[in-house]
Amino acid sequence: MTAILEARDVKKHFRIGGGLFGKAALVRAVDGVSLSITSGETFAIVGESGCGKSTLARVLMRLLDPTEGEVVFDGTAVTHASGRTLADLRRNMQFIFQDPFSSLNPRMTVGKLIGEPLEIHAPQLSAKDRHAKVADLLAQVGLRREHAGRYPHEFSGGQRQRIGIARALASGPRLIIGDEPVSALDVSVQAQVINLLSDLGRDLGLTLILIAHDLAVIRHMSDRVAVMYLGKIVEQGTTDALFEAPRHPYTRALLDAIPDPDDRNRAGRPQIDGEMPSPAAPPPGCAFHTRCAHATDRCRKVVPVPDETSDGHMTACHHWRDIVDAPRQPFPLNRSAATKARLDLYRKATEGAKITQIAQPKPDREEMR
Repeated sequence: MTAILEARDVKKHFRIGGGLFGKAALVRAVDGVSLSITSGETFAIVGESGCGKSTLARVLMRLLDPTEGEVVFDGTAVTHASGRTLADLRRNMQFIFQDPFSSLNPRMTVGKLIGEPLEIHAPQLSAKDRHAKVADLLAQVGLRREHAGRYPHEFSGGQRQRIGIARALASGPRLIIGDEPVSALDVSVQAQVINLLSDLGRDLGLTLILIAHDLAVIRHMSDRVAVMYLGKIVEQGTTDALFEAPRHPYTRALLDAIPDPDDRNRAGRPQIDGEMPSPAAPPPGCAFHTRCAHATDRCRKVVPVPDETSDGHMTACHHWRDIVDAPRQPFPLNRSAATKARLDLYRKATEGAKITQIAQPKPDREEMR
C-alpha cells in the first residue's frame, strides 16, 4: 500500500519561562515521532491529555513548524513547502478542530464559511455553481440548504461540527486530520459525527487521522492505532491486534481503564499510579518507568528501541515479550447492545446524500517550472 503521509523523526520543542534573569525551560511536546499513513486508511493517535498528540497533529498539518524532522505528503516535503506548492498542500490536507465554535468566524454565514475554500481553491466555479456545491456539502453532512443563510451561533454544537466538516470537505481534500472532533459534544451527538466521518471516509476514499482519547471511538472506526506517551509513540499496530493483545504496559493500562458495567472483576485490574511527568523535565530511560509496575533498572537508564515484529506491530518497551503473556481481562471484541445502539442510532441522519468531488484545477505549466 502507498503511504500518503509520512513523519520522519519529528520533534517539536517549546521554550517557556526565562525572562531577564531566569532560565528558559525546554518543553519536548513531540520528541522523535515517525509515522507512515497509508492512503485510504483511518489512523488514530491516542494518549492522555498532555502527551503531545494535538501538537503532533498541528505539525503534520504545518500549522506548526517542527523543531527537527520532516513531514512528507505524497512525495512533497510539507515542512519546506511555500507558494503554489503550499497552496496545493492546503487544498489536499484539511483540519477539523476540537471546538467547532471557535474555529468558525461568527461574522460569516454558513454559506460564506463553506464557500470560502471554493473561492480560493476552485476559482473557476461561477457563483451559481459555488452555491450549488455549498448546498451539496450541507446535504452531505446532514444539514439543509436553508442553513447556508444562518450564522454559527444559531446552531448546536453537533451542527457546528458538521459545518466544520463541510468546510473541510469543500476543497476536495485527500486527507483530513481531526483533533478530537467529538470530545466537546454530547454523547448522542458524538455518535452522529462518528458515523458521519466514517461514512465520508468510506464513500469519498479519504484518509483520516483522528486524535482522540476515547478508545471506544477508536475501536469503532480506525484501521490502525498509535499510542503516544510524553511526546513519543510507545506502541503502534492494527486496531484489532492492539485491542486484543496490547503489548506495552501503558496501552494495557489504558484499555483496562475503559468503563465496563459488565466487568465484575474490575477492582482487581492494575491501575496507573501517579501522573504523567512534565515534558519540560522528562525522566531518563523509558519515560513510562515512573508509573510502570514492570520497570527495572534498565528501564530507568536506557531508552527502549522500538521493536517491530513481522506483522508490523511496533512496541517501545524492554520487557514487552514477557509482559504480553501476563494474564489480563481482554477488551470485549463485540460491542455491547447499548454501545451498538448508541453508534447506530443516528446513522440515518447522514445516509442517502451524495457529493461529487470538486475537480482540482490543473497547475499552470509556467508555475511548474
